[in-house]
Amino acid sequence: MFKALEWQEHVGNRLLRALSAEERARLRPSTKGVTLALGKVLYECGEPIDYVYFPTTCVVSLLYTMRDGSTAEMALAGNDGLVGIASILGGGNIPHRAVVPIGGHALKLPARVLQEEFMRGGSLQRIFLRYTQALITQISQTAVCNRLHSLEQRLCRWLLLCHDRLNGSEIPMTQEFIANMLGGRRESVTVAAGRLQDAGLIHYSRGHITVLDREGLETMVCECYKIVDDEVNRLIGAPLRGELSKTVPCREVGGEVL
Repeated sequence: MFKALEWQEHVGNRLLRALSAEERARLRPSTKGVTLALGKVLYECGEPIDYVYFPTTCVVSLLYTMRDGSTAEMALAGNDGLVGIASILGGGNIPHRAVVPIGGHALKLPARVLQEEFMRGGSLQRIFLRYTQALITQISQTAVCNRLHSLEQRLCRWLLLCHDRLNGSEIPMTQEFIANMLGGRRESVTVAAGRLQDAGLIHYSRGHITVLDREGLETMVCECYKIVDDEVNRLIGAPLRGELSKTVPCREVGGEVL
């Protein structure tokens, strides 16, 4: 159940905000607010997708894990998207893991409910297909970036993508977790983060990274960040950062979304 106030004013997710009032009304009874902790695994490789997640204040990473245990991030999703898109594309399950590197709130919906709404057509289908295109762009650009650009540039890209999806400048993240995301060694991430800190762009302390100079990060990042950012904004609309500072984020109270 939802409070009488308009749902869209309490939902900090760009996809859900873009839906029609009728589509939101049909999804509303099956939607539940959840809190996702750092390190929470939403899907393992090959598992069926029973629920989809719409992040509002958390970030979810899509990770490939190799046979030797090494990992690399292929994409991330925050308040710009959803986790579990394969459920409406007919895939059923995914060949990667979905892990929460930055904890926070999300909206949880049974996959079958979203599948039924997707099959109706309408604005939801168009919006989610555009999001799929944006996600493909991010995955492709991440592959190019990992092959051609330095770890320092990749770290800048990752920090900016996370910063875009958070309501604030603090990113709770350990260097070990970042190394897993970027497919690098922890020692290399330490060196790269140290350079950014020495340049006055970030501050790192006890598992928290604070962005001090966003414009400085944008001058150091490779072109991959802007390509992904421009495509997301073109396909699903403007970001929510300015709006989120004026609204109360979703929270769960007794299973209800407020």
